[in-house]
Amino acid sequence: MSVTMASLGVGTHLSDNNNNNCILKASENRVPGGVLIRGTFRLATKPFSDLHKRQRLSSMATNTPRASSATALEDASQSESDTVPTPVVIIDQDTDPSATVVEITFGDRLGALLDTMNALKNLGLNVVKANVFLDSSGKHNKFAITRVDTGRKVEDPELLEAIRLTIINNMIQYHPESSAQLAMGVAFGIVQPEQQVDVDVATHIRIYDDGPERSLLYVETADRPGLLVDLVKIITEINIDVKSGEFDTEGLLAKAKFHVSYKDKALIKPLQQVLSNSLRYFLRRPTTEESSF
Repeated sequence: MSVTMASLGVGTHLSDNNNNNCILKASENRVPGGVLIRGTFRLATKPFSDLHKRQRLSSMATNTPRASSATALEDASQSESDTVPTPVVIIDQDTDPSATVVEITFGDRLGALLDTMNALKNLGLNVVKANVFLDSSGKHNKFAITRVDTGRKVEDPELLEAIRLTIINNMIQYHPESSAQLAMGVAFGIVQPEQQVDVDVATHIRIYDDGPERSLLYVETADRPGLLVDLVKIITEINIDVKSGEFDTEGLLAKAKFHVSYKDKALIKPLQQVLSNSLRYFLRRPTTEESSF
């Protein structure tokens, strides 16, 4: 079962500790019976029976020191009269053929993000270029990253998810008010979101024809740790190739776009329905552990 993948958009942030070796080893190991996904992303996925273990990736980020309560309360009090902007993190694999492009926006509240870049270096990554631009939505911090060991863009979905969690965790650490706007605030933040997204209401799945050789899959759902990896696994489980895409974290929601194909052809209608039903079942099913039955 082979799969190709190329583009995602999301970001997250782990701590400044030295866990990068463990993370990289975990992402490079091949589990017997796993799937090697070929293409712009050479994704190494683990057995699909592990899909219910959703907290594995989130544990990578839990070593980051959280902001102190005093800092959180001080920042919260300073921003009570302000409208807290929606944090947006994008991981883009399409724009640059040789690097993974990460874009982070949180209104005008973000600085130079040197701490974020240092934390990414601790994951075994190089920041090869960075720039900042302004528009009506705020300050956009954009930088390109590559793996230290290969000099190439990040192709492992587990490492991409670790990047996403790293950036988000770091944002929450230095801007505690952002946790109230992020689904990850439940796991990492001091100020948790006031409202929880109903996954049944938030989940939307659409598939469009995008030429004779591929289809465009769009997924929008409630965000949570490990979601990026889980989406790739459920798609590849039914032998569909993920050629490229983008994964965005926008506040409480995650939005993914994947160019997909089956044997280098666009998905026919019956296969589109199978893919849609599989994703909808997986995203909406109860999270009760199997061991509880």
